[in-house]
Amino acid sequence: MGSEHTAKAFDTDLQELTRLVAEMGGIAERMIVDSVDALIRRDVALGQRVVTIDADLDALQKKIEERAVLTIARRQPMAVDLREIVGAMRVATDLERIGDLAKNMGKRVAALETDFHPLKLFRGLEHMTDLVQQQVKSVLDAYAAHDLPAAMAVWKGDEEVDAICTSLFRELLTYMMEDPRNISFCIHLMFCAKNIERIGDHATNIAETVFYMIEGQAITDKRPKGDMTTFATTVPNT
Repeated sequence: MGSEHTAKAFDTDLQELTRLVAEMGGIAERMIVDSVDALIRRDVALGQRVVTIDADLDALQKKIEERAVLTIARRQPMAVDLREIVGAMRVATDLERIGDLAKNMGKRVAALETDFHPLKLFRGLEHMTDLVQQQVKSVLDAYAAHDLPAAMAVWKGDEEVDAICTSLFRELLTYMMEDPRNISFCIHLMFCAKNIERIGDHATNIAETVFYMIEGQAITDKRPKGDMTTFATTVPNT
């Protein structure tokens, strides 16, 4: 009876962790979309809302960490059960970082005080955001369903985001060379494009966590990446 009660209690703890991760995922997805929307529409109020809501994401990540540590201490899980808890903590960490990247974009909205409104650049940014937001949604669904093929599809899809980012970067360089007055605006967009690309990297991290949870080991294959060398040397980490 004791072991059955412990198993039920562990399942309850795990369900609560999964629920909290799903709540975090919903907020993070919304932040990605809203931060880019705010940039494109120059909506300072929406950008500020993204900045403000990041505190909710941080609080949830701390709650997941505390709950996970408590569950490990109380239930002393082994093997696959322990991986489930470690997995929840890892995913929460990646979602918290996704929130930070969206917040950074939200903060940049107020700095875009210019009449320069290049539709081609914005379309590229929107397309890249759609791809990354879908990656995040798909990988969170894969995490919740323990769907390894779906997680691996996200893991393999990162190259497309990198290719769009590199193309966008080249366009931005062209605009900057054509008119020095565009430089400040274009640099802000460069950082935003890089942030979106990094969000894609965090989706890939989550896919690797799903692999670890199910297979009990890390992925040994090299992570697929597009050629970001030019971008990496020009846009520093923030």
